[in-house]
Amino acid sequence: MSVSFESFGTRTVSPLEVPCHAATTVLFESAPAAKTGGVLPTPPMSTASALTASRSGGPEATVDHLILCLHLGVREDGTMSDAFTTRVLNVASGSRERVVDLTRDCEAFLREAAAGRDGLLNVFVPHATAGIAIIETGAGSDDDLLAALHTLLPADDRWQHRHGSPGHGRDHVLPAFVPPHATLPVVGGSLQLGTWQSVCLVDTNISKVNRQVRLSFLG
Repeated sequence: MSVSFESFGTRTVSPLEVPCHAATTVLFESAPAAKTGGVLPTPPMSTASALTASRSGGPEATVDHLILCLHLGVREDGTMSDAFTTRVLNVASGSRERVVDLTRDCEAFLREAAAGRDGLLNVFVPHATAGIAIIETGAGSDDDLLAALHTLLPADDRWQHRHGSPGHGRDHVLPAFVPPHATLPVVGGSLQLGTWQSVCLVDTNISKVNRQVRLSFLG
């Protein structure tokens, strides 16, 4: 397995790029209206109003609030972020099912992109048959995960999606259980993982030997 960087870019986020409808969409789960019938705000919230509302949702809204900041391109206090930095990893996952540890690649990216700042790291895999998991590796849990996915999603002919290798339909269901993204806190430029947590690409599609993973930092 090999990992290489493909591209690196930084751009300044303009206030004109902040979509009010994004605030409405992301906020829907934590806004009070969502808990009392799911009525969307009308008219759409301004960025400042959306951030204030997401902060007022109680402790359970904290993660929603941080993700909202990521989507809007703003700091947690509502001011515009200096820059959004993104890079693409090329991952050679090979022709067998794999759990690929990307933690060191994420840390290397943050050393340059975060430069000691607080913020959020988003890890996204733009593929329909792979996911991102935060799990322990090296002590059997990665193999246990693949075994559990085989139990949950057998590689047989039950799937309506039938092209590719036998049982390939299971790979297209995988992202519903192992989502193709994760958003993680960064403090002082360092990824805030637990002692036994790793950022991993989960790839069960043996027909795809190369994958891309996009790392994005906002801070």
